[in-house]
Amino acid sequence: MGTRQSRPWIVSDELWSLIEPLLPEPAPKLAEGRPRVPDRQALCGILFVLHTGIQWEYLPQELGFGSGMTCWRRLAAWNEARVWDQLHLVLLRKLRAAEKLDWSRAVIDSSHVRAGSAGPKSGPSPVDRARPGSKHHVVTDAQGIPLAVSLTGGNRNDVTQLLPLIDKIPAVGGVVGRPRRRPGALLADRGYDHDKYRRLLWTRGIRPVIAERGQPHGSGLGVFRWVVERTIAWLHGFRRIRIRWERRDDIHEAFLGLATCLITQRHVERLC
Repeated sequence: MGTRQSRPWIVSDELWSLIEPLLPEPAPKLAEGRPRVPDRQALCGILFVLHTGIQWEYLPQELGFGSGMTCWRRLAAWNEARVWDQLHLVLLRKLRAAEKLDWSRAVIDSSHVRAGSAGPKSGPSPVDRARPGSKHHVVTDAQGIPLAVSLTGGNRNDVTQLLPLIDKIPAVGGVVGRPRRRPGALLADRGYDHDKYRRLLWTRGIRPVIAERGQPHGSGLGVFRWVVERTIAWLHGFRRIRIRWERRDDIHEAFLGLATCLITQRHVERLC
């Protein structure tokens, strides 16, 4: 346990057994050259960057990860193959099979992150003097287990992302019967207060529980909403996610998806 805590970029056998079958087959080499860096070592390098926030070019070669460019290419390829989406679903299925997913309600929120430079899915931040920024949007189950995450520009209104995020929740099997993807209710703060979206949630069979603008503070939702704030704090515990250094949105989304899987994996580990 001490080794994993002090070196969180080390991929455990349990996690690797879930990831390895999801990885795409490598393209055949067209010419002789250096042997291909094993996928597990490249993943350790990716996790090193995710945890420490180090720049790719400074990835320590002596740890056997391969070059920063190798790890970057592997991350981009795996994200394009939707590896992290598939892994997240595998983990959610394990939790549902163990009856550890609480579908009684979901909780949604967002958090702003500064961007190192302007790029796709960034925008002038209304909370940071119009500097480039992005938003992480998160929806969790009643316990704070992440069900879906997304990335938008920092100037996007939270309510516009409510339905896209809800619709991004995967259909989770793991038990007899139809897979489930809809919570019984959705809790949200005043930023999501709009009658149109309340009606659209009802049409999806989801009861909206959204704080209203203009009403005194103390709606009581904080007793339940804190779990999503904790999950966002867990996400931002990964240093590479605290600031969006990648101009390419897909690379930042890859880090975000991988971090979501690692948080979900922690809940799965508690089943053992």
